[in-house]
Amino acid sequence: MEDYFDEVVFANKDFSETKFPKGEYEQCTFKNVNFANTDLSNIVFSDCEFIDCNLSNAKIRNTSFQNITFCNCKMLGLLFNQCNSFGFSVNFKNCQLNDSSFYQVKLKGSQIIASKLLNVDFTETDLTNATIKECDLLNASFENTILEKADFRTSVHYKIHPENNRIKGAKFSLSSVTGLLDTYKIVID
Repeated sequence: MEDYFDEVVFANKDFSETKFPKGEYEQCTFKNVNFANTDLSNIVFSDCEFIDCNLSNAKIRNTSFQNITFCNCKMLGLLFNQCNSFGFSVNFKNCQLNDSSFYQVKLKGSQIIASKLLNVDFTETDLTNATIKECDLLNASFENTILEKADFRTSVHYKIHPENNRIKGAKFSLSSVTGLLDTYKIVID
């Protein structure tokens, strides 16, 4: 039988060397917890908050993230495309998500604020109504991505091919709009 944790605060823990208990975590807070390289597969997290945590290279196969907030977290190389898609809902603030994958993930309405998204795969991701604010998207991949009504106005370094993505109603700043035109190899002064 798996464990059930409700409204528990986990602070200053290191699960990179010890096993993280399998189970269901509801309305829990994880503060300054090291999950680097930890197997979090088949665990349910609902209405939880991760603050100042390291989840880099954690295994998240069939993991449920339902209404989760990540704040000031290091999350390098995570394969969100392997998560359980049922009820998947995440928001990020001031996180490092470099080299992660959201391939075919539904991120409708998600808030991604002041985060580094270098080399992130957004191929076939649904970012409808998402807010991507003050983010660095250097070398992020957008292919057959749904960006309708998404807000990129304060983000930088994105390269999005308008013909290979759905961008109707998306918002971009004039200063960064070159990221939409880069594929055409034109000169803009």
